[in-house]
Amino acid sequence: MTDKAIVIIPTYNEIENVGKMINTVLDLDDNIDILIVDDNSPDKTGEFVKTNYGSEKRVNLIEREGKLGLGTAYIEGFRFALNKDYDLIIEMDCDFSHDPKDVLRLIESVADYDLVIGSRYIQGVNVVNWPLRRLILSMGASLYTRMITGMPIKDATSGFKCFKRKVIESIKLDDIHSNGYSFQIEMHYRSWKKGFKIKEIPIVFTDRIDGVSKMGKHIVKEAIFMVWKLRFPKLFGKKS
Repeated sequence: MTDKAIVIIPTYNEIENVGKMINTVLDLDDNIDILIVDDNSPDKTGEFVKTNYGSEKRVNLIEREGKLGLGTAYIEGFRFALNKDYDLIIEMDCDFSHDPKDVLRLIESVADYDLVIGSRYIQGVNVVNWPLRRLILSMGASLYTRMITGMPIKDATSGFKCFKRKVIESIKLDDIHSNGYSFQIEMHYRSWKKGFKIKEIPIVFTDRIDGVSKMGKHIVKEAIFMVWKLRFPKLFGKKS
């Protein structure tokens, strides 16, 4: 691989996973770097990264003042990636729910596309260890999003994807204030509306083994209203 890629990984209390994740990603390819964006984790995730990987040039760290949310973490990560001239920008969770080996599949597929999404629902349902209620919620959110927005993406809330830099460059990052599910939906929607070529590839999503899930009810509520804001921005006093 010749493109310069960076994997952006937001963290909050991921000390049990972050070292293993960093080592696994670094072993994938010498042209893949890592950016950890830590929200002042009480378990000292940021301190762990600084202490153990401070001399590793391929590992970057942004330490934030508090728990500011997934969306703003990725926005900071996107700005960092653009400023450092990365060709490919990858979103990924730290808890191994996304298989790090699939990063290479995303990168391979993006050669002919602008955005490649790791999809849990493009070939049946590929989710392991989720309770039925959460599976229904996730699948329902994607279906709901497609119905309201018309966006032809099966896994609208996926947080595992690879952008070419031109996609991120085209989006006004200052206009994005959503978090969680709604952040993923908004990034997909804005990319689609701009006419970029999007592909979904099948992945197997395995629920976290170590650590605690950060998804709360407020994240779901935000996503419910976000799709209407995207589809009918004039009703909310916003431009599309």
